[in-house]
Amino acid sequence: MTELGADSWPPAPLRTGRLVLREAAAQDRPAFVELFSSPEVGTYVGGSRPREELEAAMPEVPGRRPGAFVVERDGAMIGVVTLDPGKDGRTDLGYLFLPRAWGHGYAAEACGAALDWFAATRPGEPVSLVTRTANDRAMRLAARLGFREVERYEEYGAEQWRGVRDAGGSTPGTDAD
Repeated sequence: MTELGADSWPPAPLRTGRLVLREAAAQDRPAFVELFSSPEVGTYVGGSRPREELEAAMPEVPGRRPGAFVVERDGAMIGVVTLDPGKDGRTDLGYLFLPRAWGHGYAAEACGAALDWFAATRPGEPVSLVTRTANDRAMRLAARLGFREVERYEEYGAEQWRGVRDAGGSTPGTDAD
């Protein structure tokens, strides 16, 4: 993926049935601190960071960069979805949600909207996703979003799974998490 530039970023907010995906703003800072200091969130992404460390180091507007969407529900940030340049020329999808947002289908809804936006913005570019095989929920979501397995490998002391979603089309089956 080439970097998202001024021609495509930031997009107008993306709206789904329940969510808004938008660029980060200053009011999101407390939710970013909560997200990255949560032990539950950190389980499959290398651990959480101490809240005090995050409070001291986090910029006034965290997460403001091309490819990073804040996911908002009822006016409050509940997570983030990212589309970043990957090592292999593909774009990598990433997402993190606050534990209180788990189990409601928000990740599927938000990732589906971001993938659909990306397919319209960068036609023909595939997207990859990496997760630990031990993360059952992420593995189910990857399948629901249309990712197919291309490899498994060991990294960070755990088995990793990489899937690819070919370019084009809308996201299948994003009605549940």
